[in-house]
Amino acid sequence: MPTISLPNKWEPRWYQFRLWNALQNEGKKRAIEIAHRRWGKDDVILHHTAIEAHKRVATYWHCLPEYEQARKAIWNAVNPHTGRRRIDEAFPEELRASKDEQQMFIRFKNGSTWQVIGSDRYNSLVGAGVAGVVFSEWALCNPSAWGYIRPMMEENDGWATFITTPRGRNHAKSMYDLARDNPRWFAEISTIKDTGALTQEQLDETLSEYSALFGEDIGRAQYEQEYECSFNAAILGAFYAREMLDVRNSGRIRTFDVRADVPVHRAWDIGVEDSTAIWWFQIHSGFIWIVDYYEAHNASVMHYAEVVKGKPYPSGKDYVPHDAKVREWGTIDKATPRTRIESMMLAGLNPAPPVTRSTDGDGHQAIRNTLPKCIFHTRTEEAGVSALESYRREWDDDHKTFKLKALHDWASHGAKAFQYLSQAWRDAPVEPEPEPEPPRHLEVGPGNTMTMNDAWQFGPQHSSRI
Repeated sequence: MPTISLPNKWEPRWYQFRLWNALQNEGKKRAIEIAHRRWGKDDVILHHTAIEAHKRVATYWHCLPEYEQARKAIWNAVNPHTGRRRIDEAFPEELRASKDEQQMFIRFKNGSTWQVIGSDRYNSLVGAGVAGVVFSEWALCNPSAWGYIRPMMEENDGWATFITTPRGRNHAKSMYDLARDNPRWFAEISTIKDTGALTQEQLDETLSEYSALFGEDIGRAQYEQEYECSFNAAILGAFYAREMLDVRNSGRIRTFDVRADVPVHRAWDIGVEDSTAIWWFQIHSGFIWIVDYYEAHNASVMHYAEVVKGKPYPSGKDYVPHDAKVREWGTIDKATPRTRIESMMLAGLNPAPPVTRSTDGDGHQAIRNTLPKCIFHTRTEEAGVSALESYRREWDDDHKTFKLKALHDWASHGAKAFQYLSQAWRDAPVEPEPEPEPPRHLEVGPGNTMTMNDAWQFGPQHSSRI
């Protein structure tokens, strides 16, 4: 039987050695590598994973921002220098017991498994025995995925690496800033000037292509982002790039105390088979204080009610989308379908009249008008602020331009919830009000003719609609 040496017919380039050495020789369990395009980030981690999977029998994941892009970016990706699939180079067939093309899954003969996953489906993962994960293109991943996976890594004494090019000053930049001062971590920024991996002629050609595709200003910003690892260029096509850069540059992401004498309201984007996002905010001293943020997927109203009640904030109103009064949600009693508002009231929440429906353009403008008035608590930065920075237009590759509509990805939910906040905050009470009594006789089912107006009498009374 032939002997297979790992890494298989591969060795790190000189500028990859610091990361490789930190993972393989120093035993670092956390690492973030911010490096230019064509640095070879995924190659390093694939070969690292191959070794680790044969040192310790466990589960290993390679996570891309979206599951659908993972097949092209990793599973089917071909090394242009060798003409072979990258996974075949890192994981020789002689080491495999089986391979599932549909699930992008490999089982090794020693019992370890490796799979490609997407951060957009993170909370559908079952993580028994997970000992290693890499987030590829971390700046575009849903940061909540790491929050979900991290306890698995801690419990199993596993390792996690984050590899990416910059995408503005979002969660990737925040993680790098944290990691560089933490001895437990390896942290590095590797620009094209540091590595010399491309010739000046190649770089000039790349810049010309970007300028032709995006225009001179945006093209240069994109080039500086992807090859010089600049954090100053916003995510391409981001709706609120200018406003969020001003939020950061003016120091409006910071810690602060929540006023106990001012109600903290909540703005929701409610999903039925999608994520639900919630922003907590209070209004005083001429600012909107963004207190907290939470997001989860495919959970019932009771789950969110428990989260809300578990927060140590003076409770205010719940501002919900216009369709909350007509569409059904996961209910307390699954046999009795209810509107979202009815379910919220039964769960002890305090829904205000739904936010008025608006066009996408009006919603974007409402956020732009609101952001200059906002101060964000640092606890909202990883997931909530990152969602606002990452919410962007969809790219039309055929016409080489951005579409008017937004790209629907992990950032959509936080951005939509913030739109409802932006439309509602002017009518939000700034004085505390008595705790609402739970409804006593709200029964909706077959044969019941209760209308939405009837339902409101069982909850707190409202003087006006938004």
